[in-house]
Amino acid sequence: MFALKGIIIHTPTKDTLEIHENEYVLVSDDGICEGIVSLLPDAYQKAKVYDYTDCFIFPGMCDMHVHAPQYGFRGMGLLIDGDSDWSTWFDNYSFPEESQYKDLGYAEKAYSRFVNDLLTKTTTTRASVFATIHRPATEYLMKKMAEAGFSAFVGKLNMDRNSKYGLIETMEESIEETERWLEDTASPEYGDVKPIITPRYTPSCTDPLMEQLGILAEKYQVPVQSHLSENLEEIEWVKQLKPEISFYAQAYDMYGLFGSKVPTVMAHCIYPLDGEFELLKNRDVMVAHCPACNLSAANGIAPVLDYLEAGIKVGLGSDMAGSYTLNLLYNITAAINVSKARFFMIEQNGDPYAKKHFLSVANAFYLATKGGGQFFGKVGSFEEGYEFDAVVYDSRMLNDFRERSVEDRFHRLLWTFEQAMICSKFIRGKLVYENPEF
Repeated sequence: MFALKGIIIHTPTKDTLEIHENEYVLVSDDGICEGIVSLLPDAYQKAKVYDYTDCFIFPGMCDMHVHAPQYGFRGMGLLIDGDSDWSTWFDNYSFPEESQYKDLGYAEKAYSRFVNDLLTKTTTTRASVFATIHRPATEYLMKKMAEAGFSAFVGKLNMDRNSKYGLIETMEESIEETERWLEDTASPEYGDVKPIITPRYTPSCTDPLMEQLGILAEKYQVPVQSHLSENLEEIEWVKQLKPEISFYAQAYDMYGLFGSKVPTVMAHCIYPLDGEFELLKNRDVMVAHCPACNLSAANGIAPVLDYLEAGIKVGLGSDMAGSYTLNLLYNITAAINVSKARFFMIEQNGDPYAKKHFLSVANAFYLATKGGGQFFGKVGSFEEGYEFDAVVYDSRMLNDFRERSVEDRFHRLLWTFEQAMICSKFIRGKLVYENPEF
């Protein structure tokens, strides 16, 4: 057992931000939180104490939508103008880069950098990750994440249409490689990094492939991840491909890939029709909100607060490299800002006295921690009984020449995190990273 001392912040509910100034969070021998206290109890008097006085201690954050092979070209191709569209980005950046992962040597170099940066430069402790169609490279990524101590779901991508640069499989190849991958990754060497069925999205997967993926998901009882209603062009494309359905989500649901048989997380969900909204709720599907990418791609603003108020599960995603940073602190502030934009552009409707309706700091912090953590179990909070994931930040270099409240310092860290220092990171009760400069 051990304890951490510092400025402890978590969100037990979506509307509640708790701040415990220089108190202790207690952790049992099996890596489970035993609560937050102001004084160490007798049982912990001889336990190891990590003294992070005046540093911030957050629950580890959950990146619910990230494309690991796209990390290499982060920050490129995001300036979409009137002469191009998002498909140009795929043609110029995403597909050519992902095709390189057929070369395992290339994949090893690229994924090693991705995992190291995710470990040492971000608040992420858990993730739902897209890889490529290449099984050996995907297995390497999973091993590398396991070695670093991460808890994650990683998906071998499936595509048997509407792709290029050697990224199209036949349906038979896709299913054969996917099943082999599911069996390979049942080995203990993959630790707490597990497989997740990953059709890229409906336009890239034929109906027979989707049907077979649904069978595999149920057979092996592994979750599902994909994209849903990311932009209006995509929604129209799905209508053309499947004119028999009433809304996009049915293209997954009809094959058991929308929460009816296994847990499911869908990225974006920007334009839900009424039936889709209800299906998200009734199937208990998690929405991975990706505010930074949605801005970069000029896709739109998801009704995240409506989802939360309806009881729909929502987590936060970096959506690398539709965005340019893996750090979820940036996406927390982006979520707040786009929610404000949705209010004054759509909901306020010209009424100067309209009641404010946008995400609070508590709401957005919840998305990145306990909101996404629901997909992994009791994760993302320091409440008693939760798995202990934590990130420690030293923000003292941000201090100015006046006394500031802890809450003001916390807000400043959210918006200026790159000037602060990650001190350490814990996952499932294990110290997985210590910054040698701290």
